[in-house]
Amino acid sequence: MTDYDVIVVGARVAGSPTAMLLARRGYRVLLVDRDTFPSDTISSHLIHSPGMAALQRWGLADDVIATGCPPVTTYRVDVGPFAIVGRPRLEEGAPGAAFGPRRLELDLILVAAAAGAGAEVRESFTVDGLVVEDGTVRGIRGRTKGGGAVVERAKVVIGADGVNSIVARAVGAAKYHEVPALEALYLAYWSGLPTDGEFQLYQRGDRGFGAVPTNDGLTVALATWPIWDFEANRHDLLGNYLAAFEADSGLADRIAGATRETRVLGKAMHNFYRQSYGPGWALVGDAGYHKDAVTAQGITDAFRAAESLAIALDAAFGGRQPFDEALAAYQDSRDQATMPMFDLTCQLANFEPPPDDQAQLMAAVAADARASEDFASMLGGTMPVPNFFAPANLERVLAGSIQDGAVITSS
Repeated sequence: MTDYDVIVVGARVAGSPTAMLLARRGYRVLLVDRDTFPSDTISSHLIHSPGMAALQRWGLADDVIATGCPPVTTYRVDVGPFAIVGRPRLEEGAPGAAFGPRRLELDLILVAAAAGAGAEVRESFTVDGLVVEDGTVRGIRGRTKGGGAVVERAKVVIGADGVNSIVARAVGAAKYHEVPALEALYLAYWSGLPTDGEFQLYQRGDRGFGAVPTNDGLTVALATWPIWDFEANRHDLLGNYLAAFEADSGLADRIAGATRETRVLGKAMHNFYRQSYGPGWALVGDAGYHKDAVTAQGITDAFRAAESLAIALDAAFGGRQPFDEALAAYQDSRDQATMPMFDLTCQLANFEPPPDDQAQLMAAVAADARASEDFASMLGGTMPVPNFFAPANLERVLAGSIQDGAVITSS
């Protein structure tokens, strides 16, 4: 007899919501993770308005806000000659801002919600492999810390275990629409580094920077550099991280006046989609789709995918759709919803100088309050990327900039 309907491997921002939503529908769910909670992980932190709307639907938004995480009301993209500054529009039903909680806080809330919904949660659990019978995944093989090997069986095993997903490796999930890593990202937490309620992105030559206010009066400050510097710079992360801020005197002064409270952590940023379902298995979150952190979409995308996957599995378990048909719809809808932002993110993460026409467009956006709000809303997920770049919208922006004399022309 199958012990569980679903086993979810990975209990962070994709796995815990998936487990919670399925448990709320009455399914028997086992949620496992090699970590214990609360615990930290590398993250850009920001939950855009659609992600906060999901938390509101799940009854968890107030819990996140109650951690004392400050609201993020404005987005700033500063490239030196000009900055695009706008307040993103909100998703219907969302609280009045985006938020960037520490993962120590957010992930614990999500794990507790999964357990509260009825999912069985096992922390410090290492998955060693999958149980496969006649080409179909039937469960997992693993062990608890200090414990012996165990086998657990389920109708479906879900990999929510990140970029290096053991579930994805075990089933040979193929990658597609893959873009090689463009940059490496490093972060630390700082006190005395205010952002005035802004999500801030800066680019200066071959160095990029980001800042998001988070819990306990801290700001997560991120530095990025091209992937070709990855190997050379990884041997002195702290020195290269601090040196990156010297690319802009204003940033250097802000860092000099702040106090670093943690060590520097980082990684290369990979960009890919994976085949995300097969006989007895599925992938969600970074295990199935991952892109550079420059647009901070990861948490919001994970929430959306968790909802979509839970709906698909409910349809399959309830006999309303065959498993393959329901899960194909899950993957297709995810790809259609996220691929325009995936492509834009890869463009923003590329350190090559932008073409003249793109530079002129961005300067025009910076000079136009409505266009700046649209751009911020696009980054925040409340204006679709194709809508922002629709010819009629761009013509309006460029026409206004020509009238105002704001367009930067090439020499």
